Amino acid sequence: MPITSSAKKAIRSSARKRVYNFRRKEAVKDAIKELRKLASSGKKKEAEAFLSQTFQVLDKAAKEHTIKKGNASRKKARLSALVSKIK
Repeated sequence: MPITSSAKKAIRSSARKRVYNFRRKEAVKDAIKELRKLASSGKKKEAEAFLSQTFQVLDKAAKEHTIKKGNASRKKARLSALVSKIK
């Protein structure tokens, strides 16, 4: 258990940040899952439209340091390649 007041505050702060990070990671997972579902069903127009929304979610997560910048970049590259392969 924390003893100093700064340690107690750090626990409160990290608990708050944990909730934000969890929400943002779930948003990333949900967006990627939805895009993959659209890609597997062959809906190219819908997938291309949803791709920009997925990019926004990834960029926001990278900006807030929830995921690393390279991780977001790699995911964006792979998702755009996936959408471009749809017939």
